[in-house]
Amino acid sequence: MSFSSNTKTELCRIQAADCCRKAECYGLLLFGRCFSAQSITLTTESKETARRAAELTAGITGAFADVSVSPRKGDRRSAYTVSVPGENQIEHVLNQLGHTGREISLRINLANLENDCCRSAFLRGAFLSCGTVTDPSRDYRLEFVVPYRNLARDLTAFLADIFELDVNPGMLNRKGSYVVYLKGSEHVSDLLTFLGAGNAAMELIQVRMLKEVRNNVNRKTNFEAANIEKTASAAAGQLMALKKILAGGGVSALPEELRELAILRYRNPDLSLRELGQKLDPPLSRSGVNHRLRRMMELADCLPATEGESHD
Repeated sequence: MSFSSNTKTELCRIQAADCCRKAECYGLLLFGRCFSAQSITLTTESKETARRAAELTAGITGAFADVSVSPRKGDRRSAYTVSVPGENQIEHVLNQLGHTGREISLRINLANLENDCCRSAFLRGAFLSCGTVTDPSRDYRLEFVVPYRNLARDLTAFLADIFELDVNPGMLNRKGSYVVYLKGSEHVSDLLTFLGAGNAAMELIQVRMLKEVRNNVNRKTNFEAANIEKTASAAAGQLMALKKILAGGGVSALPEELRELAILRYRNPDLSLRELGQKLDPPLSRSGVNHRLRRMMELADCLPATEGESHD
């Protein structure tokens, strides 16, 4: 199962108070495929969501909700459709939730949210009906795909007004539907926690932390690899300079303070500047070693080119 499906399964296990059950039922039906005098319908790939929607509809409104299953072409998953049959039952459900079904523009009726605790239940119903959350191993994104523009605007404002979340949702038009979305691991995990999906939120946080550790290791590895390459390149240049000095008169041609370091570098091409400095007597700092090696290379540059060396 996908991360989104597992999240919905977790949410469907929540035992809510009566006021929250009404708010969740409202969120499920309002954000379904159709909520009008002609039809009250929602379609989902989650069997648990379909069962919960039917049970809440019956328990809160007293109306029967039919659940049908249909396979999807070219897909192993089935689609579950929850619908309220008959004009009388549809009208009854709409009246119970403060709607007529003849509204020019479908909007959120806040009267169905009796207490502060009902906000999370309402959003939970909306997410179960039209929401998805991306697998955190790929991205941090949670979406509500809403069929009506003003309803999507209401949802955007509703999310932004929840102080505990501190989010600024985005909204876009995608293939005739309106997508209200949150991005970022912190915002998505906070909303999942607010909805009641604590396990999903924890999994997201763990995945994020694992990614951060891997990224830090990769950055450190890349940094160390770059340092090793830089050190090796510098040491190669120093050895070339030493060979030129040896061919042009030997180490004795160097000033006395450079001789010991030149021999040490020639015998230990893989040592870092700090390690070279520690082997000198008396020891020398890294910057001191670097300074002397630069002087040695400058002296080598003043010598005539040896046989086999480029004259370009």
